[in-house]
Amino acid sequence: MIVESGIAEKTRRLLAEHGLRLKKSLGQHFLTDRHILDKMMRAAGLDGEAGVLEIGPGIGALTERLAQEAKKVAAVELDDRLVPVLAELFSDRPHVKIIHGDAMELDLHRLIREHLGDCSRISVVANLPYYVTSPILMRLLEERLPLERIVVMIQKEVAERLMALPSTKAYGAITVAARYYTEVEWVTRVPAHVFVPRPQVDSAVIRLNVRRRPAVEVTNEPLFFRVVRAAFNQRRKTLSNALTSGLFKGERKESVIRCLEEVGIDPNRRGETLSLEEFAKLTNRLDERAKSFI
Repeated sequence: MIVESGIAEKTRRLLAEHGLRLKKSLGQHFLTDRHILDKMMRAAGLDGEAGVLEIGPGIGALTERLAQEAKKVAAVELDDRLVPVLAELFSDRPHVKIIHGDAMELDLHRLIREHLGDCSRISVVANLPYYVTSPILMRLLEERLPLERIVVMIQKEVAERLMALPSTKAYGAITVAARYYTEVEWVTRVPAHVFVPRPQVDSAVIRLNVRRRPAVEVTNEPLFFRVVRAAFNQRRKTLSNALTSGLFKGERKESVIRCLEEVGIDPNRRGETLSLEEFAKLTNRLDERAKSFI
């Protein structure tokens, strides 16, 4: 793959002009490859009625493309040194709003209402900071934001976890959560050399198509995620032991075993072997019996 030298040169020039040194603590790695940007934009499927929430715009390479295709863009940047640079770059485009803040702390519902409220469809399109990839993804999903899709560049390892199948090492709680809320699609691998500075790992672009309704029906959603976390927090334990210690503080093991058997799940299986549907069935059965032993 050929690096788009124009983007790389512009990135370096802007950093030099403003005397900016990138912060490793913020996971700052700026994409410089036009072909990857093209793939991200195709995956996003934007048009003149679309609103975009971008998290971590950095020096604005992706923001530039979003500004060309979307009705409005709200770009949230944590690094206060980059905010004035971005504000200057997009000063002639009032439909691009640069917001200084932490995407893990801002009221995202309010942000979307205030800046993207008149858009018919809303997506997240972003090169997510590596150090908060999983927490940001989980927040975007759990808060039930009015999103059509999420197109993000993340570490390749995290992307593989989102795509993983049961009984594999990569399969985990975030896999189950992503499938519960979305349909996950692989877009492309992104090699390390297309970033400034170069990270130590490869990345990937994925698309999460947000479901109108969760993939499975559960009667108690908080319990569902407690069951999932308990099953994966102690991967080497059998389900009966992991759930008993993780959910019920070591008590009621017999009741847990009974629930597992009643939904056709061997209590000696491990959590990493359960499908999304099996987690849902188990949760619903535990919820039915909750008053008797929880």
